[in-house]
Amino acid sequence: MAVQTFPNEIVFFDLETNVPNKAGQHFHILEFGAIIVCPRKLEELESFTTLIQPKDLSVVSIRSSRSDGITRAKVTNAPSFEDVAEKIHGLLNGRIWAGHNIRRFDCVRIKEAFAEIGKAAPEPSGIIDSLGLLSDKFGKRAGNMKMASLAAYFGLGVQKHRSLDDVRMNLEVLKHCATVLFLESTLPNHLEGKWQTSSKIMTRSRSNYQIAQRAMPYSKGSLEKMTQNVKNLLSKAQGNQTLQSLINHSHSLLR
Repeated sequence: MAVQTFPNEIVFFDLETNVPNKAGQHFHILEFGAIIVCPRKLEELESFTTLIQPKDLSVVSIRSSRSDGITRAKVTNAPSFEDVAEKIHGLLNGRIWAGHNIRRFDCVRIKEAFAEIGKAAPEPSGIIDSLGLLSDKFGKRAGNMKMASLAAYFGLGVQKHRSLDDVRMNLEVLKHCATVLFLESTLPNHLEGKWQTSSKIMTRSRSNYQIAQRAMPYSKGSLEKMTQNVKNLLSKAQGNQTLQSLINHSHSLLR
């Protein structure tokens, strides 16, 4: 495989796999999705997704409990990992890897998959794991910090557990978290810990499908109310020109 490096580009990626239910059963990649992002503007430069047929089709469920879940029928005619390995290598190699819980899961599965076909795995120029990053910077305000819980916290909809959809949700979650942290850092004594309300929404755990309640920080799907509250606070502390620059910047992060 040709070796190319893009050390300043970020590739957000996500894998969907089977869930081993027998002792000794391995994870098999069933879907790969990635978007290459410009780090300066967070614009999407390129995207790619593909279903992947495992060597053993019996590891894939005949039916899925999710409305758009991956079933055995969907991957029966999909390419094998070896068929798409060169494309995946080209997307990942030499770029900054980003994703949710990728250090412990996705990175490991990628290396395993390339080892199985006897080819060198791609190497990142750096890794951004949003699970560790947000747990450290954003705290536990969104509960267990799974992607479904973070998306519910910000009113971004239900996680689909399909690779490209989850990648784009991951990026939107990061934008929202960055905006809240940016605003809080401006007036920490006024804003830190002020976003949560008693509103509740329901999320579904990926591992056991148990329903749990998560607090929403503001009206579902919008930062309007939060921005207005910030504007009111900042109006008392700063001039209008500085205020408008701040609001414009926070809005630009969410585009």
